[in-house]
Amino acid sequence: MSAEPTILVIEDESPIRKMLQMTLEPEGYRTRFAVNGEEGMVMTRTERSDLVLLDLGLPDIDGARILSAIREWSQIPVIIISVRAAESDIIACLDAGADDYLVKPFRTGELLARIRTALRRHATAGGSHVVRSADLVIDLSARSVRKKGEIVKLTAIEYSLLALFAKNAGRVLTHRFILEQVWGPASIEEPQYTRVFVRQLRKKIEDDPANPTMLLTESGIGYRLILAEGGGGKEDGVA
Repeated sequence: MSAEPTILVIEDESPIRKMLQMTLEPEGYRTRFAVNGEEGMVMTRTERSDLVLLDLGLPDIDGARILSAIREWSQIPVIIISVRAAESDIIACLDAGADDYLVKPFRTGELLARIRTALRRHATAGGSHVVRSADLVIDLSARSVRKKGEIVKLTAIEYSLLALFAKNAGRVLTHRFILEQVWGPASIEEPQYTRVFVRQLRKKIEDDPANPTMLLTESGIGYRLILAEGGGGKEDGVA
């Protein structure tokens, strides 16, 4: 990734494009803009970008179709920015491969945090073996988990679930995605599996399971693993 990451914004509303430019460029991001879906599709294929901010309500092509097309050939981070707040829209986009989803109007600080997380995850994908968050250390190579230096004993399912969150730290994982990855396609209609095992995981990795700070619920959608600021991250090698 370049020293100045390039963000492609596919957004038809001029005031929002201007706001995003004023938000992103002072933070060290280069910005490119597409004002409709067709232009955005061309730019994703012909110009190098590090991340895409994608509106759904474009005048010519629905943003969901653009997301699906991008995922046919690229794993570039895509964050949806849309006025559509229905859980069904959010879940459909996340299941289709969006890295995150923000409902307009959103706070610029939250947008910047989501961008940093998506870029960091993309940059370390494939080569990261150790995930740290405060006093929690997940070693994906050794299949071990430590909290405050002590081994955390997990069942096979608990470890598979935590490893999935660790590999996608910062990203919202829908119930459907989790069920497919951990239990298999036959279990996608059994959301109680995720609730039960997330509850068990929290008892083992959270300081206060009733008030989790790492494994957070996205109401009606799924869960997100948050790495502690300053202490979180991914690295190569073993702990």
